[in-house]
Amino acid sequence: MKLRHFLLSPLFALVFATGVAAQGQPLRIGVTPGAIADSIETAAQEARKQGLEVKVVEFTEWTGPNTALQAGDLDANYFQHLPFLENAVKEGKYKFKVVAPGLLPNQGLFSLKVSRFADLKDGAKVAIASDPANQGRGLLLLQKAGLIQLRDGVADKGKLDDVVANPKKLQLVEIPGPQLVRSLEDVDLAQGVTSHYVAAGKADIADKHGLLYTDANDARWAIHFVAREDNANDPRLARFIRIYQESPAVRERIRASYAHNDKFYALAWLRP
Repeated sequence: MKLRHFLLSPLFALVFATGVAAQGQPLRIGVTPGAIADSIETAAQEARKQGLEVKVVEFTEWTGPNTALQAGDLDANYFQHLPFLENAVKEGKYKFKVVAPGLLPNQGLFSLKVSRFADLKDGAKVAIASDPANQGRGLLLLQKAGLIQLRDGVADKGKLDDVVANPKKLQLVEIPGPQLVRSLEDVDLAQGVTSHYVAAGKADIADKHGLLYTDANDARWAIHFVAREDNANDPRLARFIRIYQESPAVRERIRASYAHNDKFYALAWLRP
């Protein structure tokens, strides 16, 4: 038998070698602490049992997961909703691609002073998130509650200047998102993220004093799996996402992270 030798083109050889190397390396996913990191670690444990190695890299701030992904130090990240991502891409000129939706942390309007929006007095003080992305979401909730009206077309990009009607002359006070939970005692009504209440040990307050919550239709605010444009089709990532979305252990971990309260979160991939 005569052996035949084939000469691979340099480009093909590079692509082939890169692909083999990628498959032999652990899938690196960047996260932030809390329910997000906990659910990803649970999925990673499931993946390892199935032969897929996963390295979970936790960041304590919200810029690192994107800069690390852009630099190639991560294969994907899972910590941001689409409004946050859009702003990050605009500022950082990142070449990213959204791969799949995940956990949707709900927000709400909370009050220790009233049990109905109708009972809010004229001039009542309302705490609203100061960062642009979450402020838009809070203003939409206030509009849904019938308390304000926003300029046509602003959708979830609304700012305080976009409030065109405020019949009760509510005082809208801007407060950094993580401090909204602590502001509840000082205002008549406060926007808040349910996970912040859980983290502060105040899940019972969020449950008893929540007047209105977002729901699964708020899908733009779900945490999304994000990759670079050049690796968004990585089969390892697709496999891991499938494990994450289908694993009963992951769903139970998420539920536990939200105090076993279905009002506090939604699974965006199950949205009809």
